[in-house]
Amino acid sequence: MLQERLLDGRLKLRHLTLIAAIAEHGSLVATARALHITQPVVTRGLHEVEEILGVSLFERGPRGVTPTIFGDSFVTHARSIIAQLRQAGGQIDLLTRAEIGRVRVGTHLAGANVALPRAITSLKREHPRLTVEVQEATPDLLYDALLSGETDLIIGRLRADTPEHLHQERLYLEPIHLVARADHPAHQLRAPRLAQLTDYPWIFPVAQTALRSELEASFVAEGLAIPTNRIECTSILIVRELLHSTDVIAALPHLIVADDDRIGAIKTNLPAINRSVGVTYPADMPLVPAAQTLLTHLRKASADLEH
Repeated sequence: MLQERLLDGRLKLRHLTLIAAIAEHGSLVATARALHITQPVVTRGLHEVEEILGVSLFERGPRGVTPTIFGDSFVTHARSIIAQLRQAGGQIDLLTRAEIGRVRVGTHLAGANVALPRAITSLKREHPRLTVEVQEATPDLLYDALLSGETDLIIGRLRADTPEHLHQERLYLEPIHLVARADHPAHQLRAPRLAQLTDYPWIFPVAQTALRSELEASFVAEGLAIPTNRIECTSILIVRELLHSTDVIAALPHLIVADDDRIGAIKTNLPAINRSVGVTYPADMPLVPAAQTLLTHLRKASADLEH
């Protein structure tokens, strides 16, 4: 069948280019000149296509060639295929230069308040057609998404127990503070220890986070159990509202509350809590161009965030 002959490997892209050029120039001589090949090569190529199709594509005349009804149909499809290939090449070029496409970035608290918004802003200024998808979840879910290819990279606090096949890159250091509303009684205490704060309600990170483990370790180091009067939450919107309106105490990255004059840091030292913020991405495969571009902007956005 003809359809099978068209797909058996004999018909090449050069055949399509040749037939389209013959139709455009109207003669084999002019086609050879335009394609910088000899007339016998043009003639042989035309015969090859006509043999594959089993029909004559052009009528020869004293002033050149004109398409037959078969030629008109085939030229239309040949031009369409060539145009689609050019569009595909353009799309690939844009994707390679990160002009279009999608980058999926996961985040959890640290990095979400300043570094990531800064990076997205500068990236979109340079690449307005590039889509940035921000995925907020607990670190365990973000790591799973990264390993399964559903996320390109993660920005957040770096962990010692990062899964195998993932690479971590530190961007800056950011302290974790105990915080409460600006007029909270705990601010009247001079460098209070955790034991002096356990009677207040607390907001703890959920169990799947490194900050939860480190905060628990701080209580254990002082011989204390974690407060029983606590809320476990990772939504910064809910955490911030509870801090504004109640007596809760929470442990948050410095930049999350730095510009909020309704929240203040309690002068409690938390030496056991890791301060490194950075990006995590697959170690055994290259980042797609869009993700590499976002990483470049994250590095620039984080340059002055060291604390």
